[in-house]
Amino acid sequence: MSTKRASLLPSMIFGLILGAAIVTIFFHSPDSRPPRPKTSLPVRPVLTPVSAMPEQNALLEDERNTIEVFQNASPAVVFITNKALQRDFFSMDVFEVPQGSGSGFIWDSEGHIVTNNHVVENGNSWSVTLNDNTSYDAELVGAEPSKDIAVMRIKAPRAKLLAVQIGSSDNLRVGQKVIAIGNPFGLDQTLTTGVVSALGREIRANNGRTIQGVIQTDAAINPGNSGGPLMNSRGELIGINTAIYSTSGASAGIGFAVPANIVRSIVPELIQYGKVIRPGLGVSLLDDNVARRARVKGVIIARVARGSAAQRAGLKGLSENAWGQAQLGDVIVGINNKKVETYDELGTELEKYRVGDNVNVKILRNEREIIVPVRLQEVQ
Repeated sequence: MSTKRASLLPSMIFGLILGAAIVTIFFHSPDSRPPRPKTSLPVRPVLTPVSAMPEQNALLEDERNTIEVFQNASPAVVFITNKALQRDFFSMDVFEVPQGSGSGFIWDSEGHIVTNNHVVENGNSWSVTLNDNTSYDAELVGAEPSKDIAVMRIKAPRAKLLAVQIGSSDNLRVGQKVIAIGNPFGLDQTLTTGVVSALGREIRANNGRTIQGVIQTDAAINPGNSGGPLMNSRGELIGINTAIYSTSGASAGIGFAVPANIVRSIVPELIQYGKVIRPGLGVSLLDDNVARRARVKGVIIARVARGSAAQRAGLKGLSENAWGQAQLGDVIVGINNKKVETYDELGTELEKYRVGDNVNVKILRNEREIIVPVRLQEVQ
């Protein structure tokens, strides 16, 4: 071997070692490590983002319907704060304190707001917060405690007054989907869904009168939902959420709503007159407890108003005998062949008619039943 080739040998060996090192580094870099041995630990699946899914597969038809109803109806749903005046014990200054809150909905572009009577009763002032979080002072237009309905009004730009779509409660069916929107627990607008659980229920208003034909639903209705709309899958109002059946005060899956047909008949009268034009006889009645203690089945007439429809028909109230004792007069036991035994039943029957209608009042007088025709008049 020549001296020249021998001098090249160390260089060649160094080159081979360097190349092998480079290859080793390349094929054993951290990014190219062989897979680790499998373990028994679960592997979290990689989910495709909803935004990356095809539109038709992203949401179910029922989900799209719910979202659409909420987007269309939520601008009409409002939050109501009821405030009362209190006087400071030490300074004697008068100031406002929040008394309660609830929900409501825009009735028309004139700024009328519909809610429950129990949301606004006993208040001195009220504020209404719209969907865009702007608030306005509200005035009470009128209320009908017997149906737990009240109407308020705010002065807001007409562009903000997007009214709810009023539907019908005539053809509801048990099992039909319903959507409730409101402000439970004072939170921002919240949506819950459910079904019509039952129809034709009865609940009592705060004044003791029975509200008939009430809708029962399992849609979660909590404090603050009162006065908010109950809607069908077409986004139409079918009722006003008004009460829950619960021992804890929170939703237990049994909620009630005043049907839309009652709302449609009462709200226009409250807007026009500030009250409901109620048909009646023109009499004062004794409390049901008095009748029960006297073992009387019916509604006892206490007094007949002068010039009233009852007086013209010849109905009689209580009188005094020679010893100053109350003498029983007429006891109402029926209206148009419909039996009535309580004040509430009498009021419910008379509500089926209008001022000026003629009804046959069945009375018990001196232990004899008599039919007396009466032309109904307006009563307070």
